[in-house]
Amino acid sequence: MKRRMAWWSVMATALWHLTGCGMPGKSFSGALPPLTEGQRKLAGEIRRDVQVLAGEIGHRDLEHPELLARAADHVEGQFRAAGFEPRQHPYEVGGQTVFNIDAEVKGRSNEVVVVGAHYDSVRGTVGANDNGSGMAAVLALARRMATGPQPKRTLRFVAFVNEEPPYFQTEQMGSLVYARECQARGDRITAMISLETIGYYSDEEGSQHYPKPMDLFYPSRGNFIAFVGNTGSGGLVKRIVGRFRKDVPFPSEGAAVPGFIKGVGWSDQWSFWACGYSAVMVTDTAPFRYPYYHTTGDTPDRIDYERTARVVEGLGVVIRDLVDGESSG
Repeated sequence: MKRRMAWWSVMATALWHLTGCGMPGKSFSGALPPLTEGQRKLAGEIRRDVQVLAGEIGHRDLEHPELLARAADHVEGQFRAAGFEPRQHPYEVGGQTVFNIDAEVKGRSNEVVVVGAHYDSVRGTVGANDNGSGMAAVLALARRMATGPQPKRTLRFVAFVNEEPPYFQTEQMGSLVYARECQARGDRITAMISLETIGYYSDEEGSQHYPKPMDLFYPSRGNFIAFVGNTGSGGLVKRIVGRFRKDVPFPSEGAAVPGFIKGVGWSDQWSFWACGYSAVMVTDTAPFRYPYYHTTGDTPDRIDYERTARVVEGLGVVIRDLVDGESSG
């Protein structure tokens, strides 16, 4: 009997995490409020950066090094235009030099919050949603947070190179190179947010899919933004979800689950987990919703810029809490 009770206790705890039942607050439901003027402006900014990255530049990978370099130049130029002094972090891959790029708002303490996205695209695609949408969101957030009172914690915006195969989860993955540099310096990163494929939403029944066993517990409409972490980042996931749901009228789901579950580690947050940092992926769930994932159909016209703007505005609230709140982990 005791063994049976212990088994059920373990199962109940696992389901609590897997279903997101341990997440604070309640996901927004119902009709979205009218778009504000600020959200319209934000949607326009996101559209412009996605169009530059995926429409004008296009294939951003080491098979097209000149285009990858143009994308890096665009990102660096946008950071600089926002008032930052961006820094290049070069490293060599197959005889070619590639760059991670960061820009930061210096805080009053030595703690750091990182907000990042990769600017490369998978080979053979222009990568509008994956990950032009995430990179455009980082740039939009950076513009809005470049000025103002000095935050408690340093806020660092990072553009990562070489997230996509064949570099994904290898020694040459840009975010892993960067996270290891942070680890070697002893950077006290209290939170990392990876923006990964955040631009596609659907209200149609059956538009959302999941890896097992998560398919048993989550909504079947792909109209929400997801916050995903490994179990070691559970506290950070809960904090982010709680703040987002408190202040942002947009559907959201959160989960802190074992890293071996399919899709959980599919972006740059994985690199920070590997270096012992708490990190969360913000995503529209990519291949579990987006029919054009890693295809030639991943073009700028597929993105819902208005809903993406609502999400990005909400992330601004979350990030301000992480940099100025009492605890960020």
